[in-house]
Amino acid sequence: MAIIDRLVQALQDESEVLDDLVATLPDDAWATATPSEGWTIAHQIGHLHWTDRVSLLSITDEAAFADLVASAMDDPMGFVDAGAETEAARPPAELLADWRKTRGKLAGALLAVPDGRKLLWFGPPMSAASMATARLMESWAHGLDVADALGVPHPEGDRIKNVVHLGIRTRNFAYAVNGMEAPAAEFRFEITAPSGELWTWGPDDATNIVRGPAVDFCELVTQRRHLDDLALDVIGDDANQWAGIAQAFAGPPGGGRESGAAL
Repeated sequence: MAIIDRLVQALQDESEVLDDLVATLPDDAWATATPSEGWTIAHQIGHLHWTDRVSLLSITDEAAFADLVASAMDDPMGFVDAGAETEAARPPAELLADWRKTRGKLAGALLAVPDGRKLLWFGPPMSAASMATARLMESWAHGLDVADALGVPHPEGDRIKNVVHLGIRTRNFAYAVNGMEAPAAEFRFEITAPSGELWTWGPDDATNIVRGPAVDFCELVTQRRHLDDLALDVIGDDANQWAGIAQAFAGPPGGGRESGAAL
């Protein structure tokens, strides 16, 4: 299976996990507050739908996407929240149906992107594989927020490896958005999959090491849990500094979550 096929399938599977959590909720439950400040379950789904729709536009209509980016500059810190707010105000059944339709179209469009084409985005252009991975990361993170809000487990699978990989690839980005210089030496990552398989990145002789469960690692890089609340073993000054700013998502530095915050 080609890489893009595997990534799009993982994205679809992760979306279905979240869909299953909200599909049978009564309308009033969509107003349940989530750990993301000011966001309800409706905001979470609305944000994913909005971003899927914008991602699809980047693939299918570059001129319209460029216009959208230009308009977003009128409110660069708030346009994403504004999109979620607009979507959250819709009737839940309508929002859910449109999210399903849009994410299905996005999956097909991603698979059809020619090799070598770069897709416009709010930051640097990206490949179809990178866009699929970013959508997977967001779907997982916002799905976790919804599961936390409902007080239910978040179903996991080894597709989370793609989120782990993104968290590692964005190590230097986290330093950059915080105005810091990234260390020259690579880190060693030893991450245990939900299935129990060990995934490794980086040199065996690295002095900065991060070890632990994949879910905990992804909670760190998506800033869904504080480091103190995670079963991660972080060794080395540089690794500990990075763990305090780790960020797999685009944009300015995230605020993270407080230690001991209710889940």
